[in-house]
Amino acid sequence: MNVVHSFEPIVGPDATILILGSMPGVASLTAQQYYAHPRNAFWPIMGTVFGVGPELLYDDRTERLRSHGIAVWDVLKLCTRAGSLDSAIVESSIVANDFENLFAENPGIDRVFFNGAKAAESYRRHVKTVTPDVTFTRLPSTSPAHASLNLDAKTRAWSDALRPGPASESGE
Repeated sequence: MNVVHSFEPIVGPDATILILGSMPGVASLTAQQYYAHPRNAFWPIMGTVFGVGPELLYDDRTERLRSHGIAVWDVLKLCTRAGSLDSAIVESSIVANDFENLFAENPGIDRVFFNGAKAAESYRRHVKTVTPDVTFTRLPSTSPAHASLNLDAKTRAWSDALRPGPASESGE
C-alpha cells in the first residue's frame, strides 16, 4: 500500500465548471499529469467537446481548458491505495482537498461534474463545504476500468452535460 497525493488544481480566474476525479492513477502520478493513462477517455472527450485533445501538449491542454472556464481537480488530497483502482482506496485513509478555499477563491464556479461514482461518493462523504449555488452532476467515469460504456457513449454523456446552460440532473 502506498500513500498517494493528488495534484494542484487546474483552475483559471474565469472558472465556471469544476471537473472532479477521485485520485490520480499510477500513470498520472508517474507523468505528473491529470488523466495520463493512454486509454483514459478524458482527453479524447475534452478534444471532442472543447478542441483540447490528446494530440496537444499537456500544458497547452490545461491552458485551453482554463480558457474555456474549466477547472480540474480531485476530491481526495491523499489516501492509501495499492495500484490505480478506486476500489483499492483505503476508506479510513482519505483526506479531502480544501474545497472551502477553492470555492472562495473561484466564486464563478457554479457547476461541478464528478468523473465517476467514486468521486461523487467521496465528495458526499468527506467534503463538508456548503455550496448552495453550485449544481453537482455525476458523469460516467472516463477510466479504462469503467468499460460498461464505450467511448462514444461516454462522449455523448459528457458533451450533453458540459454544454452551456443549465446543468443536467444531479447525480449526487
